[in-house]
Order: sequence, then structure tokens, then C-alpha cells
Amino acid sequence: MKKMILIFGFFIYGSSFGQKVKVLNFATFHMVYTPDEHKVKFDQNDEKSKSETFEIAKMLAEFKPTVICVEIVPGKSEGLNTDYSNFLKNKDYKTKIGGEVALIAYEVGKISGVKKIYGIDEQETAPYNYKIGSELENQVDSLTSKKYSRAVFKEFAEFGKLSTLGKLKTFNDKETLEKFININADILTYNSTKGNFEGADEASKFYRRNLRIFSNINQIPLTNEDRVFIIMGATHTAFLGEFMKRSPKYELVNVADYLK
Repeated sequence: MKKMILIFGFFIYGSSFGQKVKVLNFATFHMVYTPDEHKVKFDQNDEKSKSETFEIAKMLAEFKPTVICVEIVPGKSEGLNTDYSNFLKNKDYKTKIGGEVALIAYEVGKISGVKKIYGIDEQETAPYNYKIGSELENQVDSLTSKKYSRAVFKEFAEFGKLSTLGKLKTFNDKETLEKFININADILTYNSTKGNFEGADEASKFYRRNLRIFSNINQIPLTNEDRVFIIMGATHTAFLGEFMKRSPKYELVNVADYLK
């Protein structure tokens, strides 16, 4: 039965999109070198760390994904999948790609029988200056972003005391994800001189990058029966979660149902 919807004073007719594609949108910290200013200490070669991440991979594999997406640009997908294929064939193979891609994505894929991994990152957007608040003079409001950032970074510093599982549970908490968007983008809108938009313009670059990442996902051929596992740095996960909540195509599943 068709639905009649009122939008901006106009009636339009539409029908349901039917079954949506289920997505496990998983936030992580980077488990290998990252240029990010704020990092989580982690030794990917430590046996305890590898054991912990393997147990986490087994939990996430319960989602039974058919498609896996990682934070690598699509242009490097051939090398990514050659590496992944060698990993699947040889248990002693030393992967060329490390961090959360090898420790979690590859292991989830192996357990779930996924044959191909998609790179969905975007790096062509101009780098944004997330330090603009400390560089601008004569700001209209020089305090809001400073106070907020100080409080959030103090809270994030406590993450170091948690186990790997504890860190990842915290990273995937709704309130934490909202803070990642704030601290990396929205808080910059408070940084401006009178009549200008310096901070907002910088934040828009980061929004653009994440929108393009979402567009990369939308270019992957999917059926309604597919189940998509996405593993990205937590701020990208936060943005993707917001986009997918409003999507007519995707249905987010609760990470906490798997990360136990």
C-alpha cells in the first residue's frame, strides 16, 4: 500500500524500500602508526594484544558479515585484497597491512568466509586545520572550544587504563561517538573572528571527507541480503552512524549486541 507523505506543504506518494541492508558500524582506535595528534598506546606485535583482538574479532564475526569495509582508499583495494588473499591461504603469512585491518578485519573476514574487502577511505579532500582555535586572534568566542576540548581530552586520557575490549566498548558508546564529532568538527564553529567563518570552514572539510566515505560505501554493489561490517577510526564511525540513521537503504545494528 502506498503512503502519502506531506513534505514542505506538498503531498508526495511513496512506497517502502523494503528490507534494509544490515550494517555493523564499528569504531576503533588506530592500532598501528597514525598521524593523528591524539593516539591510543597499542603494540600490535605484543602477544597479549594479538590475543585480545582475536577474541574481539570472534565476537564481531557473530554478525556474519558478507561485506567488509576498511579505512583504506579504494585506489589501494587491489593491494589490500592481495594481502588479504595471502592471509587466507597461509596461516604463517606476515601481512603487509597491519593495525586494526589485519588484527580485526582480516580475522572477521576469515571466520565469516568473506572473500573480498573494500577500501572506503577518502584522502583527496584538503587537510583541515583542527588547531585553528589556538591560532586565531580576536575571536568572538575564544573560551567555549578551549573549555570543551580540555574537558574531553581529560576524559579520553582515562581510556588508557582500560583493556583493549574496554577501550573499544567505550569508543562505540553513543555519547563517546557524539563527542568525537564535536571535538573533531562541530566545536570548530565556535572559532571565528567577527563576521567570518574560519572554524566552520575548516570543519566543513572534515564533513566533506566523511560524506565522501559514505559515498564510497554507496558505490559498493549490495543486495538486501548482504550484511556489512565497517571498521574505521571512531570519528569516521560516528559520522557514518549519523548518515546511516537517516538512510533509506541501511539498518544499523547495535555493536553492544556483539561486543560482550
